[in-house]
Amino acid sequence: MKHLLSIEDLDRDGIVGLLDGSEYMSDVLAREIPKVPALRGKTIVSLFYEDSTRTRLSFETAAKRLGADTMTFTAGSSSVTKGESLLDTVRTIESMGIDAMVVRHASAGAPHRIANWIDASVLNAGDGRHGHPTQALLDAFTLRRHRGDISGARIGIVGDVRNSRVARSGIQCWSRLGADLTLIGPPTLMPERLEGWPVQVTFSLDDVLSELDVIYVLRVQQERIGRALLPSLREYYARWGLDAVRAQRLKPDALVMHPGPMIRGSEIATEVVDGPRSLIREQVANGVAVRMAVLWDLIGSGGVV
Repeated sequence: MKHLLSIEDLDRDGIVGLLDGSEYMSDVLAREIPKVPALRGKTIVSLFYEDSTRTRLSFETAAKRLGADTMTFTAGSSSVTKGESLLDTVRTIESMGIDAMVVRHASAGAPHRIANWIDASVLNAGDGRHGHPTQALLDAFTLRRHRGDISGARIGIVGDVRNSRVARSGIQCWSRLGADLTLIGPPTLMPERLEGWPVQVTFSLDDVLSELDVIYVLRVQQERIGRALLPSLREYYARWGLDAVRAQRLKPDALVMHPGPMIRGSEIATEVVDGPRSLIREQVANGVAVRMAVLWDLIGSGGVV
C-alpha cells in the first residue's frame, strides 16, 4: 500500500491486517521503553491546514515511537499566509527529503491531489466532509478489543452525519467488518443522498436506543451548520443528546464512543463521558498504536518489526 487516502482503499482483509498490526504496536507501547527503531532514518511531516489536537499529536507520537524524524507544518505560520499555493508548499516540503506526509485539509480531495504531486506516501488525516480513515480504524480496533468480532453489532451513529468525515469513513470500515449501522439525528443533518449507503436511518434516538450495542456520538459541527439546519443546541440536546437518563436505557453491555472534540452537555453528558461504558479515552490511546501500524505498513517493510 503506497497511500492511505480513504477506507475505500482497503478491503476487509486489508482492514483486519492493519488491526492485527495495531495489536502488535499496542504491545510495543506497553513496554518499559515504548519504542522500536522500525522507521529509523525515515522522515514524516504533518501538513495540517486545519486545527487538530488528537490526530496531529497521535500521528507525531506514533512516528517518534517508531524512531522516525518528524516535521510539523502549520498554515498560519507558513508562506501560505503570503499566498503560496498548496502545490508549491508540498513540493517545497518534499524537496527537503521526506518519506510520508500526513495531511489534514478543509477541502475534500486535497490529500488525493497531493498524492499525485509527490513521491512520498500520503496519509489522509481528514479532508473536508469526505473522510478520516485512521479514525475509523482506531474505532474498529477499540471495538474489537472489547467485543472480539464486531460482525452483527448494531452501531448507532448519532448527530451531525451530514458534515462528518468520521461517520463516512466509519460506515465504510465498520460495514466491511459486518456491523449493522443506523444513522440517527435530525433530517437536516443527514447526508443529502444515501443511495448505496449500507445503513438504516431513523430520526428518533429514543426509538432505537435500547436496541444498540454501540452508540457513537458525533460532534455538532457548528462551524459548518447554519441556523436553518439547527435552531439551537438546547433543542438538539433535548432530542438527540446522550444524557444520563437516556444512557440508563442502553443495553447493560452497550458501549459509548465519541471521536472528539466533545461539547459536554450539548451532545453528551459528563456522567456518560466519564462512566464505565465509555470508550472515549481509550479511543485516544489506541490512536497511537493504530497510526504506528499504518505508518509501518506504508513506509516500513510491513512485516514483523
